[in-house]
Amino acid sequence: MDAGARRTAGNVAAGARRVAGGARERIRSVPAADRVYRTGVGVVGGGTVLLGLALIPLPGPGSLIALGGVALLGTEFEPARRVSVKANAAARRAAAAVKDRRSRRREQA
Repeated sequence: MDAGARRTAGNVAAGARRVAGGARERIRSVPAADRVYRTGVGVVGGGTVLLGLALIPLPGPGSLIALGGVALLGTEFEPARRVSVKANAAARRAAAAVKDRRSRRREQA
């Protein structure tokens, strides 16, 4: 991806965040809509977490799906946001440990 495409992608992402933030503010200004929105986020996020947990024993990205569900819940619920931050930090540490272990094995070979 060249610099121009990255800049365009960044502009699109920033615009999307502005639009989403404005939509959330409008939703939050109407109590019934806020309740429905938060319930929807809870149901979809909770379902995603449950799906991820069910997929963990199988080959594939079960834990990543569960982390995605927690991140989704974290957009509306503060306790889930705190869990998401801690889980992401633990996942980063685990990935770094695996990467380090692989690089040491390659050096020994």
